[in-house]
Amino acid sequence: MVLSSVLGFPRIGANREVKKAVEAYWAGKLSAEELTKAAADVKKSNWTSLKERGVDLIPSGEFSLYDHVLDHSASFNAIPKRYQGLGLSSLDVFFAMGRGRQAGGVDVPACEMKKWFDSNYHFVVPELSEETDFKLLYNKALAEYKEAKELGVVTRPVVLGPVSYLVLGKAAKEASATFQPISLLPKILPVYKQLLSELKAAGVESVQVDEPILVLDKGADLDKQYASAYAELATVAPKIMLTTYFNRLDSNINFIAKLPVAGLHIDLVRAPQQLDEVLAAIKSTPIVISLGVVSGRNIWKADFAAAIKHGQTAIAALGADRVIIATSSSVLHTPVTLASEKKLTEQQRDWFSFALEKASEVATIAAVLSGSQDPKVSAALEANKVSIAKRREFESTSDDAVRKRVAAITPDMYNRKSPFATRKEVQAKHLNLPKFPTTTIGSFPQTKEIRTARAKLGKGEITEAEYDEFIKKEIQMVVEFQEKVGLDLLVHGEPERNDMVQYFGEQLKGFVFTQNAWVQSYGSRYVRPPIIVSDVSRPGPMTVKWSSYAQSITKKPMKGMLSGPVTILNWSFPRDDVSRKLQSQQLALALRDEVIDLEKAGISAIQVDEPAIREGLPLRRSDWDEYLEWAVDTFKLSTAGVTDATQTHSHFCYSDFGDIFPSIQRLDADVISIEFSKSDMKLLHTFRQYGYSNQIGPGVYDIHSPRIPSEEEIRERLKTTLAIIPDHLMFINPDCGLKTRGWKETEASLANLVAAARWARVHA
Repeated sequence: MVLSSVLGFPRIGANREVKKAVEAYWAGKLSAEELTKAAADVKKSNWTSLKERGVDLIPSGEFSLYDHVLDHSASFNAIPKRYQGLGLSSLDVFFAMGRGRQAGGVDVPACEMKKWFDSNYHFVVPELSEETDFKLLYNKALAEYKEAKELGVVTRPVVLGPVSYLVLGKAAKEASATFQPISLLPKILPVYKQLLSELKAAGVESVQVDEPILVLDKGADLDKQYASAYAELATVAPKIMLTTYFNRLDSNINFIAKLPVAGLHIDLVRAPQQLDEVLAAIKSTPIVISLGVVSGRNIWKADFAAAIKHGQTAIAALGADRVIIATSSSVLHTPVTLASEKKLTEQQRDWFSFALEKASEVATIAAVLSGSQDPKVSAALEANKVSIAKRREFESTSDDAVRKRVAAITPDMYNRKSPFATRKEVQAKHLNLPKFPTTTIGSFPQTKEIRTARAKLGKGEITEAEYDEFIKKEIQMVVEFQEKVGLDLLVHGEPERNDMVQYFGEQLKGFVFTQNAWVQSYGSRYVRPPIIVSDVSRPGPMTVKWSSYAQSITKKPMKGMLSGPVTILNWSFPRDDVSRKLQSQQLALALRDEVIDLEKAGISAIQVDEPAIREGLPLRRSDWDEYLEWAVDTFKLSTAGVTDATQTHSHFCYSDFGDIFPSIQRLDADVISIEFSKSDMKLLHTFRQYGYSNQIGPGVYDIHSPRIPSEEEIRERLKTTLAIIPDHLMFINPDCGLKTRGWKETEASLANLVAAARWARVHA
């Protein structure tokens, strides 16, 4: 019999219950006990819903109030010293690591965040050193297994594997210069053995151990570590389902097939070509294969026929008892349920499948492969066939004007009229900015009043004219504050924008939008990605109205704010019937028109953000060149249509940019701003290695934390930065946009930033 499996589930709640509870706890409006109860309710709903949909292997232990990697660090006592001895509860230590804390005499910054492989999910990076004292403070996987069992649901616990956990970590400041986190493998294995043996003693039959590092090139260098680690773990653990996702195993399958594990999960949505090689490698072993045939990353309905074909191939090689049908990865990256969407058309609803619907899909595919004669299974199979045919018919249509415009792109459209050195001189005269010019990344706090006004507009409770007047007042307030605090290059604050991608999608042709399709980005920050369903074009200006108004009420230069083509693509649910390159080119042409219109409207600095350009990088180095060529070219296509006098900016955050720095240089933005504050300034070493001729704004404080940096703290960061970056190239700005922050902390932080910049103009 073929079993069905879901590798992980959204932890936000169908109506964002976890976000509301966590933020209420942070605000002191909810007790720890009440927060625990809210979390328990969501877990119960997740487990029972998956059971009702016929899923055989239901995950537990992967739920988190903030981040699953952070959970792992906290439970394994990988807690940096700065969070110890503060008199905080274990829960407050956990949250302090995730978001920092500045209250009750405690002032600690947050740990660094990075993107989870090539997704838009952020994980909290473990900080490790020779002094890290691993021990099992609590067995979260066991606790949630028991919690589900009491509800009558038998689950398969999920644990992040030891090798991936260590490789995802970084050397703490106190670590020696030669320290590598993987060297701690002998120290951490006893803790894993304790965790897994406790699961086995509790009656757990199998455990999902996630080792996503195995899909990376670096996995090939870790064969000895994997062999030694799993030789130890297999002696005490339940049956281990070694789980990989997001890419192919390539040659790593050669040593994986020799590991003493009961099963292996592979992603056939992202890498279908690996199936034959993997089957051949494990055929002579007892290893069970788990086939990821339903996407955990996108929202399109699975093609049952294609999935069944993969299943039949595996069954022919191994037999039905050695095959599991699963989601490709955790469905954490998708919304909870399509049932929450009331405004999609019947045609649109028929295209999509969210987390709960995906659970039904894996159960149905497994049932078909098991030879089920259930009329409901047969009906679901036939309905899927009809749905896929209708979607393919819709996808076959295209916008000829858009396709012709893409075909007409010429090489000169990618390049500015003059080199940077020439542009810099022209812009210096035009903008008249001081040494160490100060600016922000774009957004200012999205207050309750802003959200209420937007909601009222959506419900028809206020008119468009009334809403516009409200937005004007908000922009005026933001501009006046920036002038008062002393910022040099201003922004309008983006009060009219619900999200940096959704806002643009709503004004472009080719997108579909949802009401409640929320996805976790980090912590309590959720996003509602738009869905690209057809060719993309711009009917008219998108941002000119508000940027022009902002410029009209100040004599200081105003910076126009746009999201870049690669970021809009990566932070949307993209089409799966055409290439990402084509979709990015279409977006770039739409943005090119917007950039030119902003310049015509008198906006002399235009920022086109590309925080997702590193995130979208393929996980295998052999696939990089093709991606980087079109990703960089589409950014340049969007920005290169302006004159030398217009200063182009771009922003990047929360990724390792060192390995693609030559491509960052090729973007040829006049100014780039990059997250520095939580990465221990390690990107500075990249600048030292490669050099950088254009201007740069290193983020001098972390906006994802509510703590307020002191002027002295910012000064120290500037001193460190100026040791590598020439003063005539440097801007001073926060790490990222201020949308999620409150006004009190924003005002204080920016005042300290401006004060530090003024100090630098005199002393640096």
